[in-house]
Amino acid sequence: MIKTVIFDIDNTLYDFDRANRFGMEAVRDYCRRSFGLEEPHFREYYRKAWRMAEERVGADTAAIHNRMLRFQCMMELLGRPLFPHVKTLACAYWDTVLEQMKPYPGIIRLFQTLHEDQIRIGIGTDMTAYIQYRKLEELGVSPYVDLVVTSEEAGVEKPDPKFFGLCAEKAGCSAEECAFIGDNVKKDVQGSIAAGMHGIWYSQGAEPEEGLPYPVISSFERAEEVKNFITDLDV
Repeated sequence: MIKTVIFDIDNTLYDFDRANRFGMEAVRDYCRRSFGLEEPHFREYYRKAWRMAEERVGADTAAIHNRMLRFQCMMELLGRPLFPHVKTLACAYWDTVLEQMKPYPGIIRLFQTLHEDQIRIGIGTDMTAYIQYRKLEELGVSPYVDLVVTSEEAGVEKPDPKFFGLCAEKAGCSAEECAFIGDNVKKDVQGSIAAGMHGIWYSQGAEPEEGLPYPVISSFERAEEVKNFITDLDV
């Protein structure tokens, strides 16, 4: 019996790629106005800053997602003062992303139906806790969430088994009684299956190939049907 359903956040509960494009445009606009930095030079410096941050903190850590660290590295590369630019850039990016986020159709109703059936709802996400909590509030799903695991807390990123072990521990049930839904096949689906969970791929509306070795959800719009599909997995 499925007792807990755990969701990824980005590109699972909402379209991160779209929101990220708007966020990066806000960053470009600030750099254009403040430093006269135009494309393709903006992109070049941002990529260098990302690589610099990764070299400093490592790739398999929540800190690599920290935009303030990327913008700090970018100011260092540009020879610009850290204050006020690093914080201003981070705020411009995240404020825009949060403003542009919209839950995928059916997500809120799915959370409601799971909650009504007393199935626990978890979040399992790579990223730092603070911004992911803000996303859950902005998306309107926070009242239904029973547990949250971030890679910042776990100390590792998906698909590390330690991450999914912490998810099951917080869920208060066995891994076999957990379903994990996410858009990334390697990180979310294969990682959770390897940890003993029921991994489900959210295909973001794309029609899946036949014969995949894991279940697929292409839309959350028919929330009741999706809930039944999830809870019937171990029957």
